[in-house]
Amino acid sequence: MMIDGTDHDILFHLRQDGRLTNVELAKRVGLTPAPCLRRVKRLEDDGIIAGYRARIDPAAVGRRFEVMVSLEISINDLQTVEELESTISEYDEVVEFHRLFGRPDYLIRVAVEDQSAFEEFLTGKLMALRAVARVDSHLIMRKVKSDD
Repeated sequence: MMIDGTDHDILFHLRQDGRLTNVELAKRVGLTPAPCLRRVKRLEDDGIIAGYRARIDPAAVGRRFEVMVSLEISINDLQTVEELESTISEYDEVVEFHRLFGRPDYLIRVAVEDQSAFEEFLTGKLMALRAVARVDSHLIMRKVKSDD
């Protein structure tokens, strides 16, 4: 589906505030409410708008310590890869998980309470997986830009 400038404006404003009323959104993009609602519904139906969610302050829920973890694996058969991805995806500490081309094999964003909790996660869960060959941890100093 092709999207035009008005659709891009709608997406921009909803990305900034997903709780905008249709009336307010319509005002911001220069439409009347009915056509604006039709466009939003079409964007949802076409899967361009995949959902709405609340942005949570990590510090407010005890997850102020964030670490980017690069992970390399030593076993590459499909079953092992699927099991590894399924297991890591289920860990509550994992807030983002990406398979990459080349090295490292994966990039994982972990959010926990503190350094001790991260060490427990790293040694008790991640490094305990049989396919894991190498783990590098990178402490996040400051978020400059984020989509969440």
